[in-house]
Amino acid sequence: MTPQPEDPSVTVVVRRRTKPGCEVDFEDAMREFIAFALSFPGNRGIHVLRSEQANPRDYTVVDRFVDMDARRAFTATESYKEWMVRLRALTEEDPHIEEMGGLSGWFTLPDKPHAHPPPKPKMALVTFLGVYPLTSVLPSFFAKLLPAWHPLLRNVLVTGLIVALLTWVVMPNLTKLFRRWLFPAI
Repeated sequence: MTPQPEDPSVTVVVRRRTKPGCEVDFEDAMREFIAFALSFPGNRGIHVLRSEQANPRDYTVVDRFVDMDARRAFTATESYKEWMVRLRALTEEDPHIEEMGGLSGWFTLPDKPHAHPPPKPKMALVTFLGVYPLTSVLPSFFAKLLPAWHPLLRNVLVTGLIVALLTWVVMPNLTKLFRRWLFPAI
């Protein structure tokens, strides 16, 4: 039996603090940056989180790429470099940037920027807890809701919904729920 290959995807977590009073300008610029980033080949999605607890001027950007080559190609463009200058003008200091491979990107703590990812068996178990209910319920639900749709088209919708729910709802909440077990030293 051959071992499964490692997931080549890369998750980039960028933390920035805006200059006082620049929050609206930063958010406007980030909306434009998101459109730019999503148009780039190999980008799997980008999400911006604003800290409401620690400091409302703190932002965490989570950007996923299919692999490290796609990430490097993205950061090598002149447009990317221009964006970094534009965003830097709205922030207090250079951003803190972390690149993580595979499942690690789902296991990030916005309030702990230097936390190491949990061990792979723990990540696999928590990921299973997130994936299993979605893959058990959503396909049959949408089969009943959209019976006239071609099964492949319905599968595209369900798969996209599962990925979105895992990325922005399920895994962040499971990471919070199992925080003490996943990150016992923190």
